[in-house]
Amino acid sequence: YQFITPEPARKGVTNFFSNLFEIRNFVNNLLQGKAEGCVNTVFRFAFNSTLGLGGLLDPATEMGFPEWKEDFGQTLGVWGLGPGPYLVLPVLGPSTLRDTGGLAVDTVIESIWLDAVLSVPDWENSTENAVSWSLTGLRTINTRSEVQFRYYETGSPFEYELVRFIYLKDRQLKIEQ
Repeated sequence: YQFITPEPARKGVTNFFSNLFEIRNFVNNLLQGKAEGCVNTVFRFAFNSTLGLGGLLDPATEMGFPEWKEDFGQTLGVWGLGPGPYLVLPVLGPSTLRDTGGLAVDTVIESIWLDAVLSVPDWENSTENAVSWSLTGLRTINTRSEVQFRYYETGSPFEYELVRFIYLKDRQLKIEQ
């Protein structure tokens, strides 16, 4: 994907999916009681969907509306739920029990949103499914390509402990924001 797709096209795909799934950020900002984050997310979605050509561009950031990335794992942390055991999920990488549960909730929210967006009256069910699966596949490939970290590149014999420490500290700081 990185070899055959030019960087501007990859950036457009990343922007498109970030915009399409701003619903996750909105719901989690709402559940965390972050009114400013909710307003920011609504403006981001509106500007990027219109001025940003359906989300391919990100004019909202330049207009002073940065992305407030929130997920249900963070929401549970804000509500006081501890992280639980550290996990390394196949393909997805580092996580905790709390964040894995949060990922499941976020996936349900995004699936409901995607079904609502793809509910075009003239489409047959098979067309809607094909578009949904295509978007899911492209999003998965794009998300994986955005992760720069690869295991065994640090050269440290303590890489597992290092990754666990950095992941847990990063999640803690995101929850405290």
